[in-house]
Amino acid sequence: MRYLVLFLLFCCFNLFSTVKTGVDCFFEEKQYSFLRGKKVGLITNHTGVNSDLVSTIELCKQKGLPFRLAAIFCPEHGLNGVAYAWEKVAHSEEKSGTPVYSLHGATRRPTHDMLKGIDVLLYDIQDVGVRCYTYATTLFYAMEEAAKRGIPVVVLDRPNPMSGEVIDGTMLDEKYRSFVGYVNVPFCHGMTIGELAGFFNKEHAIGCDLRVIKMKGWTRGMAFQDTGLSWIPTSPHIPEADTPLYYATTGILGELGLVNIGVGYSMPFKLIGAEWIDAEQFSSALNAQHLPGVTFIPFHYRPFYGSFKGKNLHGVLIRITNPRLYKPCQVQFALIGLLKSLYRTKVDTALKNLKPLQKTGFCKAMGTDKVYGILTTEKFVVWKLIGFQQIERENFAAKRKSFLLY
Repeated sequence: MRYLVLFLLFCCFNLFSTVKTGVDCFFEEKQYSFLRGKKVGLITNHTGVNSDLVSTIELCKQKGLPFRLAAIFCPEHGLNGVAYAWEKVAHSEEKSGTPVYSLHGATRRPTHDMLKGIDVLLYDIQDVGVRCYTYATTLFYAMEEAAKRGIPVVVLDRPNPMSGEVIDGTMLDEKYRSFVGYVNVPFCHGMTIGELAGFFNKEHAIGCDLRVIKMKGWTRGMAFQDTGLSWIPTSPHIPEADTPLYYATTGILGELGLVNIGVGYSMPFKLIGAEWIDAEQFSSALNAQHLPGVTFIPFHYRPFYGSFKGKNLHGVLIRITNPRLYKPCQVQFALIGLLKSLYRTKVDTALKNLKPLQKTGFCKAMGTDKVYGILTTEKFVVWKLIGFQQIERENFAAKRKSFLLY
């Protein structure tokens, strides 16, 4: 009985525990004294808020601070997060007159003119924990440009919403290094943005003067829902705290244009559907794989917008039952493989007719063209894909240990 009570107390503590992010610690503990007399450039967007939902921009404009906010830099989706992925973002001006430079418009790197007069770069953006989400690339570009000019970079750390334990998916081949995949880590790397910055700085010999303001109360097993923090949608199709896990499950498959992945409907990345899928057959085949932490429910829906708008689609609703056991990329490979096994003609025809830009997009997001090669040449691919690069992931897991802050 005593152990049961202790267990319940432990669960309640974790349920209501609150994490203090880097921005909370930075301002509450006045960790900014080293910035005295400096002009600060802030890389942020709408996700840059403290635990009381006060924006980092507003916090940087408080009276009595020893530094001055001189410029703001915003990533993909813009300062307010309303721009779609394919839309360029223009330079603008914050309401106080502070210039807002876009890093997703004419340039994706801060230029010499943008950095003129900046003494320190401060970074505060919520990431989603996958390699191809571009907020991390924006940080790395900024670190490279800052290193060239001797400008220090300060990262206000935030949780990896998928937890710090999920290591899954493909590594990055150098020839596919791009804005949607810039550092050679697994697709799901299980690191915070601050840990990634340290990893990148050393492994790629950037030599940036880097400082990470750590969180308090965050542990590696925490999903975002465990932190007590409010989730701010990081982009138009990442509306909820659990969406990053689903994004890592279906996002790359969506690059093929073969099926709908819930984008255009009310559950982005949580669905797989097409007019030609037998929902009961597909869900039964997926559940028969006994993949950990997930179940598949037959589902029928009609998207509101996008290339599948108005079409009656049949497929599965993906339901994660245990996030600590769940491997999103393994599930993605099972989805791709069973689509090929059950609907070979449809899949083979789609792969054969894939436009060059679609193929490049798929390989860039995947980080390699070897998965595409397996899909087009092998008959049964599920477990071959799931086991792909297992040794490389194990080597990464060992290498990353020295960069973990928590």
